Amino acid sequence: MSTYRSVAALVALAMVLPACTSVLGPKGVTTPSAVMEVEKTDPVADWHAIISFNDKARLAAVDQAWAEALAQARRTGHAKEIAAEGPLLEPKAALPRAAPPPGPYLCRVVKLGHPAGRKGVNFMAYKGFNCHVEAEEDRLWIVKQTGSQRPAGRIWPERDDRYVFLGAMVLGDEKEPPAYGDDPERDLAGYVERVDAFQWRIVLPSPKAESRLDVLELVPITPLARRLQGGGGG
Repeated sequence: MSTYRSVAALVALAMVLPACTSVLGPKGVTTPSAVMEVEKTDPVADWHAIISFNDKARLAAVDQAWAEALAQARRTGHAKEIAAEGPLLEPKAALPRAAPPPGPYLCRVVKLGHPAGRKGVNFMAYKGFNCHVEAEEDRLWIVKQTGSQRPAGRIWPERDDRYVFLGAMVLGDEKEPPAYGDDPERDLAGYVERVDAFQWRIVLPSPKAESRLDVLELVPITPLARRLQGGGGG
């Protein structure tokens, strides 16, 4: 078993809600959450112990990734779209209390720029999907519940205005994410930041494909929002 096999349990962070509970989809459609067991032990107490050399380098170069990705997008006519996103796409927008509270979220991915030596679209904002943050004692996990590519991983504290995310990409109809480190091509590393009163983001510098920088937005789905959109629990 990998020292980070407990990451496999992070699917539970999206699914540990009681079976009768529903999670609101982006269009008011509720999706039932299955129940899975979460490991209670914490074999990895410090993210420094497991992060790969390449991912450590990616995190260290996050400022460069921001600068290059935004420059590419603006240079190809996407300045208005970037401005419309407000603090979500402002590199220095991080606020104190970076840890996202446990619960359901509406998540959205924005891709900026393209990797060196490749051609591609320099700005792409996707529709929202369901995410969930789960707390297990003092540990936080996050998973994107829907979509063909679903980031899943653990969040570690680094400083008050920035946490570290390490995880892996779940593909297609896979029920369980690979453990971080099992498949380097699917590993994910980023920073978790709060950029507004009820808005968080995970910044993924130099992801493995398509873009120069990915930003995963997280906005809590409140009980009031569920009622307004016609959702509810059973």
